[in-house]
Amino acid sequence: MNTMFTRGPSIVSRLALALVVSVVLIFVDHKYDGFASVKVYLNSLVSPLQYIASLPGQILSSSAEKFSTHKKLLEDNEHLTLQALSMSEKLQQFELLKAENDRLRTLLGSPISAPVQKMVTELMAVDNNPFSLQIIVDKGAINGVYEGQTVLDDKGIVGQIMEVGSTNSRVLLLADITHAIPLRNARNNVQLIANGSGQFNELILEHVAHSADIQVGDLLVSSGLGNIFPEGYPTATITSIVRDESRPFAQVTATPIAQLDRLRYLLLLWPDDAPTQPNLQQTDQSVN
Repeated sequence: MNTMFTRGPSIVSRLALALVVSVVLIFVDHKYDGFASVKVYLNSLVSPLQYIASLPGQILSSSAEKFSTHKKLLEDNEHLTLQALSMSEKLQQFELLKAENDRLRTLLGSPISAPVQKMVTELMAVDNNPFSLQIIVDKGAINGVYEGQTVLDDKGIVGQIMEVGSTNSRVLLLADITHAIPLRNARNNVQLIANGSGQFNELILEHVAHSADIQVGDLLVSSGLGNIFPEGYPTATITSIVRDESRPFAQVTATPIAQLDRLRYLLLLWPDDAPTQPNLQQTDQSVN
């Protein structure tokens, strides 16, 4: 006799099937990178939803700015005028030092660092995964963004592009536990490797010898090794050094220069050897 309602596979069977399929898909993606193009298409498909989700915050931010008092605007204008004057004076000194440095490099036969292309991008969303420090910015493949590209804020290196969609991109922050960056001590050029700790305000320096000439407060800048991050950009300052002779290496931590938990406007860099170049026709926020 046919019954009106029939039972399908049990919940346990369905769960086991879902787990097997998931493991197979994860293996195929990791081993053969078979879903790279699918990820790009899915990222592009979700981007309108990300814009819609960020729209209320942008509206509130715009409304708050409009309610700023006239007095506050005058104070900000005076402060920015003084700051621009100070930066202009520093820029004059910088141009003089740069010209002198170029002459010395020419005498020594050292290659002169070429200027890089730049573009401003804005934070769209923050990844809510507690085990990963990632953000999404509003520039993508149509702007010339590429995987591995360096991302800065107004203070120093923030991280690098890890996934590129057509109109937005995902950034892996310096402090992510899977991220590492080669650095050098600005005081004496000691080479170091900084790994993310999973905390916004902490980096871990690996395999530092007890005899290494490092001090609390030393500025660490990108070394340029590995051809990922350009050389000379501020990255972190050393905050703690524990030299325990019972351990093979010193325990050293540093704090990122960039405020990774307060990001909004960011800067993308294109060195001369970048696989793509910025499409300045797609944005009016390029930086000369």
